[in-house]
Amino acid sequence: MDAVDELPAEVREDVAARVAARSQQRRRKVAVLAEPGGIAQADEPERVAARVDRLSHHYRDIRPIDPAAITAAEPEAVTAAAAVLERIIRGDDLLPVGYLEGGAAAARAVGRVAIRDAHGRLTGYGTGSLVSPELLLTNHHVLADADTAGRSGVEFDYQDGLDGRPLTLQGFSLDPGRFFVADRKLDFALVAVKAAAGELARFGFNPLVAAEGKAIVGDFVTIVQHPDGEKKQVALRENRVVDILELFLHYQTDTEPGSSGSPVFNDQWEIVALHHAGVPAPGHDELGGFINEGVRVSRLLAFLHGQPFPPVQQALVDRLFTERISLSPVPPELTALDRSPVRPAEPVAPVEQTGQTGQPAAGQATLTLTVPFDIRLRGEPIDAAGPAAAAAAPEAIRIDPDYASRRGYDPDFLPGGHRVPLPALHPDLVPLAALNRHAGDGQAHVLNYHHFSLVMNRQRRLAFFAAANIDGTTSQRIRRDPDHWIFDPRLPEGEQTGEEVYRDNPLDRGHLVRRLDPAWGATQAAAKSGNDDTFHFTNCTPQHKDFNQNRTTWAGLEDYVLDNADTRDLKVTVFAGPVLAADDDPYRGVQLPRQYWKVVAMTKQNGELSATGYLLSQDHLLDGLEVAPAEFSYGAYKTYQVPIRRIENLTRLSFDTLADADPLAREEAATTAREITHFRHLTL
Repeated sequence: MDAVDELPAEVREDVAARVAARSQQRRRKVAVLAEPGGIAQADEPERVAARVDRLSHHYRDIRPIDPAAITAAEPEAVTAAAAVLERIIRGDDLLPVGYLEGGAAAARAVGRVAIRDAHGRLTGYGTGSLVSPELLLTNHHVLADADTAGRSGVEFDYQDGLDGRPLTLQGFSLDPGRFFVADRKLDFALVAVKAAAGELARFGFNPLVAAEGKAIVGDFVTIVQHPDGEKKQVALRENRVVDILELFLHYQTDTEPGSSGSPVFNDQWEIVALHHAGVPAPGHDELGGFINEGVRVSRLLAFLHGQPFPPVQQALVDRLFTERISLSPVPPELTALDRSPVRPAEPVAPVEQTGQTGQPAAGQATLTLTVPFDIRLRGEPIDAAGPAAAAAAPEAIRIDPDYASRRGYDPDFLPGGHRVPLPALHPDLVPLAALNRHAGDGQAHVLNYHHFSLVMNRQRRLAFFAAANIDGTTSQRIRRDPDHWIFDPRLPEGEQTGEEVYRDNPLDRGHLVRRLDPAWGATQAAAKSGNDDTFHFTNCTPQHKDFNQNRTTWAGLEDYVLDNADTRDLKVTVFAGPVLAADDDPYRGVQLPRQYWKVVAMTKQNGELSATGYLLSQDHLLDGLEVAPAEFSYGAYKTYQVPIRRIENLTRLSFDTLADADPLAREEAATTAREITHFRHLTL
């Protein structure tokens, strides 16, 4: 028995032909890379611009550069691009710790594919990665057809643990009857894994990102693999992209047979290619005389996007895509490929398709998708879209799994040059902040979403604060569908307050960042992304149902400031959070906050910065009085305007210079709390 997958001769010949045909171009690119600033000139200008733009999603201090300026070889643009790429890609070997944490998470979803023949005998090994909660991606030459897939399986945790001892092998059969598609030219196979509900969740998955800009010539890549069918290994970073073709990526790295089907990652742990072959490259001694080839993920996704699937299988394919990512067009050469046919869907219970009317179609039930990433609701149109939109078929609403694309709160959002940074935690609170395990080069304790960010207290399992930018000029009033809250996969679920706290009791799930606050942008999709992101449990606090009786004024503060105050450009920044007191009442493993605060900042028409603070509280809490639990009323809340300094004292957060921009700070009674029963009582 051959211990590894056998690379078909025709595949090897095709790869060798492509490598040989590009020898001159590849040599020229490698030479340019060796020059100062060459990283910005070795690839096509459009790709360089796309790479800088993609990196700006991962690193807050990077700003996109005009592609036209790079294409025109404008010195300033080329120099700026080179500076970014040299720092991020060609910098020294010092990487943030989050790089290792991201790699560990990515590696968990990679498994060894055990290939068996018609008699059940083991004939070889390959590598595969979960790319959705149900689907495994590998090569066509590993699983060439559905019959082979049906006899084969995938094994996770075939590796040694931290103590040097082997982990317990976790084996699963494949389920081509539920889903299987394979293509010979792109050399990929995508197949469902047979597992009980939630059984694969511990391994996570590596989402496929269709957006351009994930890699350029000169980028370093990492391959997680099972070489020769052995325990999981990593060809780490010292592996360079040396050429990019229309459908394929060429790179120098260490792989062995059995590595076929391995995911090829960039430094941000995004899959950029599906590894499938390595061939000799005569005359390239500087590359070790060997070139590896992988299928570009963007082309693989473009191919899948253009294929018809039965409804049950289409639901699984849909989970590979996100609303915010535009697909590359399908190249003409992919329109008539020699591919294995899509298997007709056999009766499988776990996944069902929703009819377009919003009611289950005949013989179908409502599609239920697994958190944390995807939800499907009965879509309702934005109010301003008109009757035609109201009559349109409902749209699927998905939480974008590409968390790296979320830029979060913008401290430079307000006009007039007023920079408003995130609140700073008191040094005693910093150790309590939950750490974003995928933070990369960003702040490790900050979770970024579309148009807002927050910081979690891992002990209280609630947010210290949330920070949102609101743009009244592009806001869109999206109708509310039934709530569906999800955990944020960047934090352990044990550091978030989930559904178990709210089940069968009078507690409501209270938004910190209101649903409509981040629902703005140039497109409906952008507004929906902000709206949907507010339904993470990280943005939620448990509130007694009676809490809502007297909070109409509280809920409308932002709208009033936007619509009626002397606000320049209709832009507002809002911070909000609970007062996390030590004596808050415990309930089901969490302590229920009794007070909430907001700080609203804006630039006035005269260019001045104005910031105001508010508490949702009760008289006795404001006065510092002790009240017996039996006498405490959740319906007795009132809205108060208070000095920002008071909020700083209560929360042990620092709002930088906002306290100096507070109109109450200029009054003699700076500690006064004013009850707000009508918006005209606000001092702005």
